[in-house]
Amino acid sequence: MLHEFAVRGSIARTAEALDYTPSAVSQQLAVLEKEAGTPLLDRTARSAGLTDAGKRLAGHAERILAMVEAAEADLSAHAAQPSGRVVVTAFPSAAVAFAPALARSLRQHQHLTLLLREADPAEGLQLVRSGEVEVAIVDDWTGRMSADLEASEAGQGVLSYYHLVRDPLVLVVARDHPAADPERPVDLRALRTASWLAAPAGEPSREAADRLLAAVGLTPPVPSEFEGLGTVANLVARGLGIAIMPRLAVGAYERRVVIRGLPAGLDLARDVFAVARTASVVRPSVGVIVAALRGAAKTMARQQAADTPEPAPEPSR
Repeated sequence: MLHEFAVRGSIARTAEALDYTPSAVSQQLAVLEKEAGTPLLDRTARSAGLTDAGKRLAGHAERILAMVEAAEADLSAHAAQPSGRVVVTAFPSAAVAFAPALARSLRQHQHLTLLLREADPAEGLQLVRSGEVEVAIVDDWTGRMSADLEASEAGQGVLSYYHLVRDPLVLVVARDHPAADPERPVDLRALRTASWLAAPAGEPSREAADRLLAAVGLTPPVPSEFEGLGTVANLVARGLGIAIMPRLAVGAYERRVVIRGLPAGLDLARDVFAVARTASVVRPSVGVIVAALRGAAKTMARQQAADTPEPAPEPSR
């Protein structure tokens, strides 16, 4: 219960997650405080938070629960074949990109079932950490997860990180747009007055695209904003504008648009990871899903390398 409180951040959300009443959660945490001999929660009239002792004990709780899961996983690892239900979360474009590989893995293991849910990366990580899902597909624009990857490869940490693909920003235009000509170098400055389409301000992909355009001194007119990169790709395919977006997000529209590599030096990209609890990966059911994602990622990387032209030098002015 203390672990759930640390994850959820409030007694009400902890009660909802565990199917208890808030008063029952509060009483049980009070019992735990008495057993620990020190305050674990800093209570006010409207909220409660963990004390330093509570944070330390919550860290122990997470490791203890991981050890219990490791014991369960060790027993199930000797099962004859993968079975049971695996829950996976993914951000929308990754859900579309990786769903076929997951579906194929299910055809090979008839006793295995899957639930693929859409969730933003922060929510996906929280759900994995809390044990509500087995695997989360998340993206990272900052490079910070590379350190988490190194730690997990060293056998450290409750979570294991698996790098899937590096997903670069690309210019996406309609097939009949002048910038679609592969013989013409991409000149972003020449597109200053084009009809730009973008995700809403504040979205990670939008912030990355804005940084890229700013790097070449380009401030296009305020773009038309649309929730969902699939919607943006669809509008580009219809000739209603151009966009800079992650290659993976072009998805089902890639045959209806032209994808151009950006000028050399403008190599902004996100990294896509699969994240699972370290203790759960030895379970055959979870191992099959992780292996399917990694296999699909290798195929995807080869396909992207073949389909996306090499970036050309930026035109001089």
